Amino acid sequence: MKRCIVLGRFQPFHLGHAGLVKAAAEHAEGGEVVVAIGSAQAGWEPDNPWTADERQAMVEAWSQEAKVNLTVVQIEDINDPPNWVEHATKEHGTGLLVTSDGPTMELYRAAGWTVHEVALSEREILEGWRVRQTIRMLSTVMDDEAAREVLRSAVPSAVIEWLIEHDAMFRCSTFETGVHAG
Repeated sequence: MKRCIVLGRFQPFHLGHAGLVKAAAEHAEGGEVVVAIGSAQAGWEPDNPWTADERQAMVEAWSQEAKVNLTVVQIEDINDPPNWVEHATKEHGTGLLVTSDGPTMELYRAAGWTVHEVALSEREILEGWRVRQTIRMLSTVMDDEAAREVLRSAVPSAVIEWLIEHDAMFRCSTFETGVHAG
């Protein structure tokens, strides 16, 4: 059994992230899976629309639906790559990093970590900025069925439902106007 860590901002938690966490669960062989939410201090801004607590709720909604047992931790960003791994390890602990992100891989390997690389898939639809832009467009439509239909190719259904139930898409329409919804 191994302890596997998946690190990301999860803005929002999408199917690419779900694939990483599933890969971590398989690689852990019954051990612990830790999802580490980075940039925990960020929220309510165009590239980081959701708070760390909201992102944690999305991850937990997905894990419950997918029946993947995991632990979620939050890590504030220090904007200091050479010291990031040491800083993050205090929150997520030690283990094996499971990632598809090249720069993160390099940082952790340079710090002596073992890294399990997962190949990127469907990158043309599973990039966070693309998912956020799609949500931004949908945020003005106010049609839950349309949101479900459009987002299902990129976002797990449990996360879509969380976004709808918590009216968490609307804020994406406000960033360009300066209106602060909430």
